[in-house]
Amino acid sequence: MYHDPQLASGAKADPRPRSAVSTGVGMAGLAGMTLWTVIASIYRIDGPYSAMVNVFACAIPMVLWSLLVDKVHLSPTTGIDWSSQRRLKDTLDISVTKLTGLWLTWGGIAVIYATFRFWWTGRYANFSFSIWCIEMAAPALFLLSVPYVLWLDRKLVEPRDGAWHLGAWLMGLKEPIDRKAIQNHLRSWAVKGFFLAFMISIVPPNFGEFVGWDFSRMLDSPAVIANYCIAFMFVIDVAFATAGYVLTMRPLDSHIRTATPYAAGWTAALICYPPFVLMNEGGVLDYHPGSADWTYWFAGHSWILGALGAVLVILTGIYAWATIAFGLRFSNLTHRGILTHGPYAWSRHPAYLAKNTFWWLSGLPFLATTTWLEGLRNAAIMAVVSGIYYWRARTEELHLGSDPAYQEYSAWMARNAPVPRFFAWLGSKLRPA
Repeated sequence: MYHDPQLASGAKADPRPRSAVSTGVGMAGLAGMTLWTVIASIYRIDGPYSAMVNVFACAIPMVLWSLLVDKVHLSPTTGIDWSSQRRLKDTLDISVTKLTGLWLTWGGIAVIYATFRFWWTGRYANFSFSIWCIEMAAPALFLLSVPYVLWLDRKLVEPRDGAWHLGAWLMGLKEPIDRKAIQNHLRSWAVKGFFLAFMISIVPPNFGEFVGWDFSRMLDSPAVIANYCIAFMFVIDVAFATAGYVLTMRPLDSHIRTATPYAAGWTAALICYPPFVLMNEGGVLDYHPGSADWTYWFAGHSWILGALGAVLVILTGIYAWATIAFGLRFSNLTHRGILTHGPYAWSRHPAYLAKNTFWWLSGLPFLATTTWLEGLRNAAIMAVVSGIYYWRARTEELHLGSDPAYQEYSAWMARNAPVPRFFAWLGSKLRPA
């Protein structure tokens, strides 16, 4: 039987909809990566390979929990019929066509990596480590894709997916071609190709900063303790997100159902990430000129530093918790199952809410070391940045809104969740009588 990951809701008259991911998956991953992080911190193993080990230390326990405890491979949403007795010769033509489409997709991604210089040089030079990792993994992925596809196609209820339709179109087969399936296939791999390279590029510096922390200064100020805890939250976020982009597989029920077809969704997301990011220093939405962070403005006031530091740790904790809740399924711009547990039982977009609140409180953009006008300008630009994340949230809801499971979740949230109910109440107060 497929394990229902939804936590017991007691005798509530309005029970929370079932979550596609169990709490145990994230906790297993957190335990694994925490163990390796402690070992790496004690022995100062802070190189890029140690950082990648941290990702695997996070991913492997989640895979084991998903298969052995939650038994996600038995979920009908995998599209797999394990009782299928199809023979290899029955699906060989399908598999060859699918591999053709898949390999050509990978080839296209490789051409993009090789063509655009930001993957290799300049301010985004960390991407070169990503490309090196992908280069090292590519031969193995190429070889393993053959037995994997040959095996899986014998079990899939419908093996003719987007990769197959792309292969059939490229090979000129006399078969009905589903262009929407091809488009979804290409969008899905565009998401994975872009964001996986980005995530791998920030794994080593993020992990190295935390593992190499100078503990001799730990008690100098409450801000030091807070920043140490915040750094760990970002280690968690990056490890889980990277594992999520790697492990998009049907037997784990973590495959991409759909990638958003809306240009607005892509635009809102991509301008938050390099090389398209607008919020970096010198960017159109740079809200940092003349600014200083919270440790500058409250230096010498230990009780304020302690209190505000605690709030910032809580906010980054919520942000990391939101990523943990995805388990194996974190990914921008995609639908990989509807989450209803953890912070997603409180807010539809807890990560965005926590992240933007953190930026406002840590950066204090309305204060400037130069002029009050600079502070007003920075605050206005920060408000635009927060507006972009609101835009991202709305485009995600538009994408997921066609799924009845999301409709049920959204309706339940409107009735029960604290954050949506608060904003609904606030809106009612602000509307004219």
